[in-house]
Amino acid sequence: MKLAILSDIHDALDSLSLALERASSCDVLLCCGDLCSPFVIHHLGKGFKGPIHIVFGNNDGDLYRMTQNSQAYSHLSLHGEMANLLVDGMRIGMNHYDSIAPHLASSGAFDLVCYGHNHQFHVSQVEQCHLINPGEIYGKLTGHSSMVVFDTQDRSAERVDLDLSAS
Repeated sequence: MKLAILSDIHDALDSLSLALERASSCDVLLCCGDLCSPFVIHHLGKGFKGPIHIVFGNNDGDLYRMTQNSQAYSHLSLHGEMANLLVDGMRIGMNHYDSIAPHLASSGAFDLVCYGHNHQFHVSQVEQCHLINPGEIYGKLTGHSSMVVFDTQDRSAERVDLDLSAS
């Protein structure tokens, strides 16, 4: 099974559209927060047909309207600030913060921990746990827009760079 992992959208709909195109071959989408505006929920819900799991970040201000918008998509789940998922036999922890994620990874409770917040792409292993920050969809803080495709069978993580100039 393939997981599309993304974070820090910050209302960048062009980059998000490209990410959703690249994620179309994936089975599940994980979003680590900072969608920013409630309308981003609609782009995710319409743009990805498989299960979508979202945690909130520090720039997700209108949680009421995000929650309202999410109700239009039965395949989209909002998990608050932390998600504890079981996907294809993998225990997945997901939150937004880079200060929390390493502790989750070293806890022994998860096989995969995904996070965002600092916009920095990062893939490592903490004991038996994969620790992944897919970088930013936004692309304007670091100059790079990226996501990760994680394969649950061989447990590999592929960085996917999103180049708007090529579309």
